[in-house]
Amino acid sequence: MDVRRTTVRDMRRSNRSVILSSIYRDGPLSRHELSARTSLSAASVSNLVSELIEEGVVEEAGSVESEGGRPRVLLRVAPTFRYVVGAEVGETRIRVELFDLAMTVLARADYPIDVPQPAVVVKHVLEGLAAVIAEAGVQPSLVLGLGVGVAGTVDSDAVVHAQTLGWDAVPLGEMLAEGTEIPIHLDNGANMLGQAEMWFGAGRGASDAVIALVGSGVGAALVADGSTYRGTRSSAGEWGHMTIAYGGLRCRCGAEGCLEAYVGAEGVLERYRQAGGSGSAVDEEAAFVELLDAVGTSGVAATIVDDTIGYLAAGFANLVNLVNPERIVLGGWAGLLLGERYLPQLREAVGKHALRQPYAQVSIELCELGRDAVALGAATLPVLRLLRDGGVVPPRSNR
Repeated sequence: MDVRRTTVRDMRRSNRSVILSSIYRDGPLSRHELSARTSLSAASVSNLVSELIEEGVVEEAGSVESEGGRPRVLLRVAPTFRYVVGAEVGETRIRVELFDLAMTVLARADYPIDVPQPAVVVKHVLEGLAAVIAEAGVQPSLVLGLGVGVAGTVDSDAVVHAQTLGWDAVPLGEMLAEGTEIPIHLDNGANMLGQAEMWFGAGRGASDAVIALVGSGVGAALVADGSTYRGTRSSAGEWGHMTIAYGGLRCRCGAEGCLEAYVGAEGVLERYRQAGGSGSAVDEEAAFVELLDAVGTSGVAATIVDDTIGYLAAGFANLVNLVNPERIVLGGWAGLLLGERYLPQLREAVGKHALRQPYAQVSIELCELGRDAVALGAATLPVLRLLRDGGVVPPRSNR
């Protein structure tokens, strides 16, 4: 092997990756701006950009006036160079979406489910993959990959451990790969919400943040110095299973007193029923909305919601004291429903539990990308691979 040739090739790919990532995350950018941002010489930027344009990865996107010279041509990643698919595996629904590289949704498929059994998940994700490709009218060979956000811990072999779902070492990546030639990427759903919000939403510009997902269950993405903190074996971020009450309510994971048992939608509705509350809705999300709507007329509903805000605030305060984030972003369908009505009350309650100095340094915001941001975040997994590889699309045999 020619070590020098390998080193030069790797350096070139690394520089392409730096340029492509800058264009994608911060573009459109001019060649001059790229040189300033990447510290690469103007000649290197010009040569590598020419390569990327010739390969169709990058395209010109208009121009801007420059001081005393010719207008500067702006560059962007070509939206239709390739396509990506993201899937959210929820506890009551599976959503699959197809995007271009500008992350514009071109097709969507939804499948309600009763219980997220692995075989059911695989069936609907693959059905959704085929459906969105057909609806968008794109060639399967132009799909970079399928990213999937799922509850639980996802190890390096795409094996899922989801205690609350009853999943023990489920080889979900392998099961999905058996049904398609499109490369499969898996990660935790809260991490995918976090990645979406950090790239495109309320987390932009923050280097240390927590993106909290509150739905049927509860999780969080911990971002430290711009990167997701995963811990020793990728299980960091299981904030929902932080003990909030010693000897408290039993959680779905089997432990007692977990935060999820008090602020997850399933736990909140169970506490409401135990307190004598009632409603006509059968669907969990509709029942949660019904509970919130009853606050003005039902003392039981008002107490349950007030307690829920208190428990959520205590959970946030623990994060403030423990990891000192500059931003906490609240998302997930139940989190958004609560935050849209009670965000000022939540912020005030966090201040009562957190230490003054780190509380003064944090802002608490709502997700900007809506309740379906997990699928968007999952779709960034194959995009990330493209950026890291400098725009080189690997053969399908090299997943």
